[in-house]
Amino acid sequence: MAAENVDLRLLRAMRTRGHSPGLESAAVALGKAGNNALVWVILNVVLAILDWDRHEAWLICAVLGPLCIGFNYLIKLAVRRPRPVLDGLPPLGGAPSSLSFPSAHAFSSFAVATAMFRVDPATAAAFLVAAVISLGRPYLGMHYPSDVLAGALLGVAAGLLVPLSL
Repeated sequence: MAAENVDLRLLRAMRTRGHSPGLESAAVALGKAGNNALVWVILNVVLAILDWDRHEAWLICAVLGPLCIGFNYLIKLAVRRPRPVLDGLPPLGGAPSSLSFPSAHAFSSFAVATAMFRVDPATAAAFLVAAVISLGRPYLGMHYPSDVLAGALLGVAAGLLVPLSL
């Protein structure tokens, strides 16, 4: 019960502090870029073309994001946690389902960022992109902070476990 209260208080703080039309628009745009891991697919396909010596690993990174989203949905179906509802603070975006746990954006983003880092540590900035995309989810009211934390942890695990060669 105490963890649930902390989660709800943190969500309320993220929904009521630091908001401006520009930041909200940016969070919505990043959320759309993270839908279906599109930003990660495009980035890694480009890296595969530019870095042909490691193209196989980059293409595995490109496929990893959508695979994590599919696996994430199976977890959502098992857990069945509804998306947050805060009186007077409707979510600032839409979602393909009413299920919240874990965050697919966080899962796919951290999985791909972790795998990319394994391919080339020079891609460490991908973790910053993953964090910003993920933090945008509770900021927009789409997820509880614990949904994002669980998704990020699952993503790091997936990024560490995925084989980067065929």
